[in-house]
Amino acid sequence: MLVARLLSRLLTLCCRIVDLVCQRHFADQKVLDPAFAYTPVILGADNPQCLIKEVKKRVSMLTLAINLITGTLSAITAPKLGQLSDRYGRRKLLALASCGGVVAELIVILCANFPWTFHYDWLLLGAVADGLTGSFTAGSVLINSYASDCTRPSQRGVRIGYLHACLFTGLAFGPLLTGYFVAWTGTLLSVFYVTMGCHIFFIIFVGLIVPESLSSQRQLRAREKHDQEQKRVARGTWSTLKAANPLAPLRVLWPTGKGTSSRLRLNIIALSFTDMIFIGATMSAGTVILLYSESPETWGWGTLESSRFISAVSMVRVVALLVVLPIINYVFRLRPAAYRRRVSGVSLVEGNHGADAVDCWILRFSLLSDVTGSLGYIFARNEAIFVLSGMVTAFGGLGSATIQAAITKHVPADQVGQLLGAIGVLHALSRVLGPIAFNTLYYSTVGVFDQAIFVLLASVFGLALLASFVVRPGVYLEETYEPVPTSEPQSSVQASSEALEVLTEDELIFAN
Repeated sequence: MLVARLLSRLLTLCCRIVDLVCQRHFADQKVLDPAFAYTPVILGADNPQCLIKEVKKRVSMLTLAINLITGTLSAITAPKLGQLSDRYGRRKLLALASCGGVVAELIVILCANFPWTFHYDWLLLGAVADGLTGSFTAGSVLINSYASDCTRPSQRGVRIGYLHACLFTGLAFGPLLTGYFVAWTGTLLSVFYVTMGCHIFFIIFVGLIVPESLSSQRQLRAREKHDQEQKRVARGTWSTLKAANPLAPLRVLWPTGKGTSSRLRLNIIALSFTDMIFIGATMSAGTVILLYSESPETWGWGTLESSRFISAVSMVRVVALLVVLPIINYVFRLRPAAYRRRVSGVSLVEGNHGADAVDCWILRFSLLSDVTGSLGYIFARNEAIFVLSGMVTAFGGLGSATIQAAITKHVPADQVGQLLGAIGVLHALSRVLGPIAFNTLYYSTVGVFDQAIFVLLASVFGLALLASFVVRPGVYLEETYEPVPTSEPQSSVQASSEALEVLTEDELIFAN
């Protein structure tokens, strides 16, 4: 789902919006001035006549509106889906989260095929459908929850990194595949048909074939725990209003009660803030960076050059996630753990014991690369330096995967979906606040100081870098049950029926 969505959204959809807005803009000018002459806009082709200030401002505001709608609605939906997934499983809800994407792609196809019947404002309806099912935010929450269920904590960051690598592989090869599809079919719309087909295939595959990551016992235990908590809550109008508050899921980011501490709360808040910066800045700046690069005042890139840039940066990110991150994990985490196990002769118990020092330093390094690359964007005066700066920012992908894994290590396994649901609220809010900041700034400074967006980008990543130094390793919420050993115990003592039941419930969590 993630690959399919980003395949069209970050490049082809941006180009399509520019074409649709440009076509309408020139048509409006023709109505106002019948003598107005312009070069016809060919949908899906390079249209240099569209690279004017008026069109870029309209595109900036339209993408802002789309992100605002999707972000606001997914902020309400994503945490609900995350909480429900703890009680009813991840699989079916993950399939549901892709249904809105099918509707959104269908509307894009209609607007592109019948531009004079379906105004480009219909894209806002697609954003509504996408947001109501949780959009990218809910998909990310549920996929990371699924991965957390199926992996041990020491391998969690690497496994989530693999998922992110799949996403950026789609971005790396997506433009290339787009070119082949366009050459084969003669229309850019073929990409949207393929994307919609990928959504439908994903829904069927996940809904009917992929196994559930949570056992029925764990789902039942989560439902019973939820029912007990609901009974303790006072009934009345005020409690009902509190429950309906869309920001209510954020309470889990400030845990109180038995097993908590101020250090735990600081860790979770710092990691949540940093993750919000990662998602908001990365997703919000992407479209604006393309508009900046394609401007005649800068590099004047066309679709081909933009595709090459996205592919190059994405490939570096894929290599970082598939090669660099596993090597770091093996050298600094798995190998020392294996040595301690050999020396002690004791089977180690692996559970959610908070972020470790490796997590903290990977996070700081990745944020430093983002700051460095953003500064490179500001001072780049030729294309080579600009592309090199993009490749430097690609190492920020290490932090995006690491922080998702590190957050889940702070709470018991049966609260992972709830916690990631709250993180999903922040992701959705970042999709609202980020476009407001970046698109509005670009709208205000285009033609005056175009690099202002990169100053903002470097500033927010700098704040996230400072926040990462607040995180301390080894801090976590105490579990109420013993974690499962990662290997078979060497003694021949028979386990009790209670221990066997817990093993049955948790065996999927620590599977390789």
